Amino acid sequence: MAAPPSWNREKDPFVELIGSDAITRRVAELGAAITADYKALGAGEDVVVLGVLKGSVIFLADLVRYIELPLAMDFIGVASYGDATVSSGVVQITQDLTKPIEHKHVLLVEDIVDTGHTVHYLLENLGTRKPASLKLCSLLHKPDRSERAVHIDYLGFTIPNKFVVGYGLDVAQRYRNLPYIGYVNQP
Repeated sequence: MAAPPSWNREKDPFVELIGSDAITRRVAELGAAITADYKALGAGEDVVVLGVLKGSVIFLADLVRYIELPLAMDFIGVASYGDATVSSGVVQITQDLTKPIEHKHVLLVEDIVDTGHTVHYLLENLGTRKPASLKLCSLLHKPDRSERAVHIDYLGFTIPNKFVVGYGLDVAQRYRNLPYIGYVNQP
């Protein structure tokens, strides 16, 4: 695979927190664990990997390539940040699922669990739709910001309380395409 263009690797004004090689290794490990758990569960072809738009898209695309099961993918859009760097605390569904998840094994894939409000809301909402099982996979967790306890079944990395971008995460819809996870370098 060709290297990303040089403009895509600019680190200023960001400090690299998690490099692309570490991300790739961890995503492969998560995929293997998910595969083993769902095979043991006897999930068969009733697995739905549900990505939270827009931040989880890059993570989800890489993750499903390491899940060795037949699966379906769907997406749910939520908003709680707008263009800000702090969540408003109000979760709003901007795009709902395209198919029912009743009696399906649902794996909710999120880019980051920060305060926990968004994921808590989604897990409650999806739980009312009667899935056979509902688990959470998050690339990142920022425990110092937790305001709501949320169980993460599959976790990529625990990070410090810094505003992060890259690998799907954004600030005002920009920088999602950085190949690493960095934090905003503010003096």
